[in-house]
Amino acid sequence: MSAGMGIAVTVALLAVNAFFVAGEFAVTSTRRSQVEPLADEGARGTRDALYALQHVSLMLAICQLGVTVASTTLGVVAEPAIAHLVESPLERLGAPEATSHVIGFAAALIIVLFCHVVFGEMVPKNISIAAPVRMLLILAPILVRLGHVLRPIIEAMDHFANWFVRLSGYEPRSEISASYTVEEVASIVVASQAEGVLTDELGLLSGTLEFSEETAGSAMVPLADLVVLPAGATPADVEERVAHTGYSRFPIAGEDGAIAGYVHLKDVLYASGEERTQPITPWRIRRLEAVASSDQVEDALRHMQRTGVHCALVRDEGVLVGILFLEDILELLVGEVRDALQRP
Repeated sequence: MSAGMGIAVTVALLAVNAFFVAGEFAVTSTRRSQVEPLADEGARGTRDALYALQHVSLMLAICQLGVTVASTTLGVVAEPAIAHLVESPLERLGAPEATSHVIGFAAALIIVLFCHVVFGEMVPKNISIAAPVRMLLILAPILVRLGHVLRPIIEAMDHFANWFVRLSGYEPRSEISASYTVEEVASIVVASQAEGVLTDELGLLSGTLEFSEETAGSAMVPLADLVVLPAGATPADVEERVAHTGYSRFPIAGEDGAIAGYVHLKDVLYASGEERTQPITPWRIRRLEAVASSDQVEDALRHMQRTGVHCALVRDEGVLVGILFLEDILELLVGEVRDALQRP
């Protein structure tokens, strides 16, 4: 291979190396939440970008393979080509062959290392970190297609790498997290408040963050604190409890003493005259759903919304420990919620 051809191949290999380095940092620096709005707008390259973010391990394996091949080939091709360009003038000037070879090798090594580190690594890395989404949209189509072509080889290496990761005590991930953790959001809120960009006078933001850490067991009303109506309770009993406590919902016990459901004040508004002293009609007693004490509050709230109830039994390993009221969940978000009938 002539020196000129060797230099041309060297430049091409540097470009290939830079491409895979840029792709690696673009994939790891981009969140799916940054690409999804662009996909909704129909931006070019978003489909491949989302695929790349959903198969991070595969994309990184492709980039690592590309960088390794380009770097290895660069050493094989570039060093002889550059060394030849340096040795020839020295030999014409009368320098001994051994001396020319040593100087040529040293010069080639320095030049190749400099170009490889600066143009093949640092420049593409910094560009991808500065504009990760834009770079991913540009590079993802090629990376994804390379992934389809080289999939058998890549998957074999990927499986081996994941096996070694598990052997080290960690669980490999194939996708970059698409959302922020509670701690990350909390730090963003604190920084924004300190800079005056964000205000939270009502405490809604902090309440929402703390809400994510609560469980049904921490938000429930324990059995010992519940006001439970006995079996055979009458509308008059409900009215008396409402007047005494100010609450509008009460759990009601069955014949066996276990909580069978709950009643709302409006469930007994039908009663007049003698009906006020007769047991509440069974079909008017509302059923209670059940959640585990370890369930996240968000999960319990979704279950209550899906089933259309405002109260839920809370069980710990099958044992009833309390009742979770919708008002208690809302208080975690917005502060104290007073029942409409509760006296100040």
